[in-house]
Amino acid sequence: MDPRDPAVPGLLRRGRIDITGRLVDASNATLFGTVGADGLEMQCVYKPVRGERPLWDFPDGTLAGREVASFLVSEAAGFHVVPPTLLRDGPFGPGMVQAWVDTDDERAFVDVRSPKNVPSGWLTVLRARGDRGKPAVLAHADTPALRRMAAFDLIVNNADRKGGHVLAGTDGNIYGVDHGLTLHVEDKLRTVLWGWVGQPLPADVVEVLEKLRVELDGGLDDVLGEHITRREVRTLSSRVDTLLAQRCFPEPSGYGPAIPWPAF
Repeated sequence: MDPRDPAVPGLLRRGRIDITGRLVDASNATLFGTVGADGLEMQCVYKPVRGERPLWDFPDGTLAGREVASFLVSEAAGFHVVPPTLLRDGPFGPGMVQAWVDTDDERAFVDVRSPKNVPSGWLTVLRARGDRGKPAVLAHADTPALRRMAAFDLIVNNADRKGGHVLAGTDGNIYGVDHGLTLHVEDKLRTVLWGWVGQPLPADVVEVLEKLRVELDGGLDDVLGEHITRREVRTLSSRVDTLLAQRCFPEPSGYGPAIPWPAF
């Protein structure tokens, strides 16, 4: 089922979750399976709150709520980069449930390549050397959809935009996943999408930011307050105001690393 099918949110909310496996490379308990109701069925990801690993800089038990809040921001603004995500009870208690995204392995938007093998039009983020001393670059595509994702990450203060968190859906859309480390009041932005530093925000990005600001004053702040703190909501509004005032992609703040580790 297409993640953007109008029936998906209702199915995620009321369907029975059957676990079929676990993503073993994930830091926190990340289970996958199916959710079904009324003859419909789709694959999903389920992250129970009880499976969240304690972190020194994010309050315990809040990651699932941050994933949901990030989805709500994405939808309210019109970014549409996060698959449908909600908080509900599941086989191992309350947790985040998200629509699974089938990916097209032939399409890549972020990669580590030899400098001589970077696709035309891609933007270089970082130059380094591999294990054997060979030069390598971290680079990403230069597309409107990816620029929108980069702007979304700025707004939600994404501390973990790895290359593997950028998915090329078989439906032709680009999706971002794993938003548990978002919406902190301190500057935590760590991302592989730094290729547009200093460039003006595109008109379509400015438009969605203006829409988000209106939504925040029109009740979205109360909805988000069910998942993150009031202070975090106010800081979100401030980030929107700052971006609208500056109208460009900012440089890394210098507060901590600018790129997550590992980058994929």
